[in-house]
Amino acid sequence: MSDASRIFAIRIALSLTALEFFGPVARDFHPSHAFNPDWVGHARVHLVWLLGFMGLSGLANLYLVWFRRPFELRNLWLSAAWQSCNLGGFWIAYLLAPTYHGEITVPGIHTSILGYDENVFAFSILSILMLAVLAMLRFGVGRGARRAPV
Repeated sequence: MSDASRIFAIRIALSLTALEFFGPVARDFHPSHAFNPDWVGHARVHLVWLLGFMGLSGLANLYLVWFRRPFELRNLWLSAAWQSCNLGGFWIAYLLAPTYHGEITVPGIHTSILGYDENVFAFSILSILMLAVLAMLRFGVGRGARRAPV
């Protein structure tokens, strides 16, 4: 596989993982979250702030992956690092949920996929895909591809 083909595959994978920035924006403007009357108003402000940050982060990542000129491999590295922070943030929230009485699954809102909460399932797939992206960036793209137009 040529460097150009590998870079294209990395761009596709980073686009798929960047979609996670938009999922909560679409899903959490809902009575269970942003419009939940049981939540303190200030907590809802923080949620909408986070959702705004996530939506803009998704757009910025897609810009880095597809539109930033001149093309440089480091743009893909930056997108991968940024997205890894998002994925890592989920796993931190998941692991620490018992300490702050957090719930990953909201009954009646979330579903199960193959016996796993939909969030855990999706973030597991996205995390594996990101590990593949990082491996391809580190080991699969030659030095000559640093500035190659694609």
